[in-house]
Amino acid sequence: MDFLNGLVVLANFVLIPATSYGAQLALGALGVTLIYGILRFSNFAHGDTMAFGTTITILLTWSFQSMGISFGPLPTALLALPFGILATGLLLVGTDRAVYRFYRRKKAAPVILVIVSVGVMFIMNGIVRFIIGVGDQNFADGERFIISARDFKEMTGLAEGFALRTTQVLTIVVAVIVVAVLFWFLNKTRTGKSMRAFSDNEDLALLSGINPERVVMVTWFIVAGLATVAGVLYGLDKSFKPFTYFQLLLPIFASAVVGGLGNPLGAIAGGFVVAFSEVTVTYAWKKVLTYWLPDSLAPDGLVQLMSTDYKFAVSFAILIIVLLFKPTGLFKGQSV
Repeated sequence: MDFLNGLVVLANFVLIPATSYGAQLALGALGVTLIYGILRFSNFAHGDTMAFGTTITILLTWSFQSMGISFGPLPTALLALPFGILATGLLLVGTDRAVYRFYRRKKAAPVILVIVSVGVMFIMNGIVRFIIGVGDQNFADGERFIISARDFKEMTGLAEGFALRTTQVLTIVVAVIVVAVLFWFLNKTRTGKSMRAFSDNEDLALLSGINPERVVMVTWFIVAGLATVAGVLYGLDKSFKPFTYFQLLLPIFASAVVGGLGNPLGAIAGGFVVAFSEVTVTYAWKKVLTYWLPDSLAPDGLVQLMSTDYKFAVSFAILIIVLLFKPTGLFKGQSV
């Protein structure tokens, strides 16, 4: 019984949260790796792209809620999500036309585009804060739990309750669907194959008659979709605060680099590696170990390697280790 109680605590505070967080990071890292694989630069404005898409979705969600429109047990934000994706896509394509295209035509070095993206990042960050403010915004509605801790205790008779939030399951299910659609698009559609050809060899793709501007536009819209979905799922699961999304840039880039920058499969794997590392290192293991160890070995302290205040330091440490010992990532970095 003690083993089962310990397992419930582990699932409640480590396995399920890390899985949902990993899915959010994986979607964010997919956007970063697509831009790197096709447009050949690291986009530092990606975190604030997520924040912008989430902001538009939140505003529309509030509008729907005020009109009495809901999505039953599911969050109303899912109804507003397509509009958020469209607005973000238009913003990214407009930014590309106004900023990035100039440097692309000049054949500027990737580091120039990286610096430009930092400037875009600060502008986007300012726009988001101007629109929605700097505080926490809660926009989740619908059923909060699929299984509550109290119901679980009544069903099983265990001392520990297992709570499964709707947003956690929603995150995992939506992430699986989005990833499946993305891989189908890249591998089975003509446009997706054009993007992969452009990524593999830009000059050869141009000789084959592929329109580079169309490839760029489609890439930005896909990135807008990935960023907005990731941002909204993160906001529903936790809460929305613009500065938090600015901070998320580090674990997202760590995920992309750990998996292999430019490799979509690597981005997914990297997202879960970083998420599980962050959660396991910052979790206080006292309760689990108290259940699993004999009384004589039960710990007195929290058994916490690092405070949750420093969870982004874990991402940074992983990023440094990977860059030092395996720069190509777990999956060798390659074109899309």
